[in-house]
Amino acid sequence: MRYDLSIIASWIEPRSAVLDLGCGSGRLLRYLTTTKQVRGTGIEHDEGKVTRGIEKGLSVLHGDINEEIKDYPDGHFDYVILSQTLQQVYNPASLIREMLRVGQRGVVSFPNFAFYRIRGQLLFRGRAPVSRELPYEWYDTPNIRCITIRDFRRFCRKEGFAIARETAVRTPHHHEQGVIVRFLPNLLATYGMFLLRRQNA
Repeated sequence: MRYDLSIIASWIEPRSAVLDLGCGSGRLLRYLTTTKQVRGTGIEHDEGKVTRGIEKGLSVLHGDINEEIKDYPDGHFDYVILSQTLQQVYNPASLIREMLRVGQRGVVSFPNFAFYRIRGQLLFRGRAPVSRELPYEWYDTPNIRCITIRDFRRFCRKEGFAIARETAVRTPHHHEQGVIVRFLPNLLATYGMFLLRRQNA
């Protein structure tokens, strides 16, 4: 399993109720259901990935995460996960509020656009960055947000999302190996990962 997903999995308590937004073919959900006996549900917009998830015996719904999440009652899940999808969301604040309405905790991870190699491409080459973590050209990228770890912290303070836990990691795109970055994470980490809760929780 991807290194960043293994970190997220370590945060999830056994036998929890979990909603995975943008779950893909269900790799994380399958791991959580088999190793931690969670009650897992996923939402994914790609029909092919939904089919592969269902073939694995997972509960995966086809739809728009921004709309489908509204169908769940308050506090229905213990954790709601948004892994490497935030940079593609049109209204991040609204979606995270919904995550923390239907879930006790929200897990958010994203590629760190302030990683030094990304900065270097823009500084020295004068071009929109392309990397293993951000493999698209500016004209075909699904990413509409350039998020940095520092910016996300400020965003959480502004919107009233409490950060219960934070980890920064350096790992190649979709790789099983990596390291936790504790020194200058905004500069040296490829991904930021946050466990959120409501301010009054």
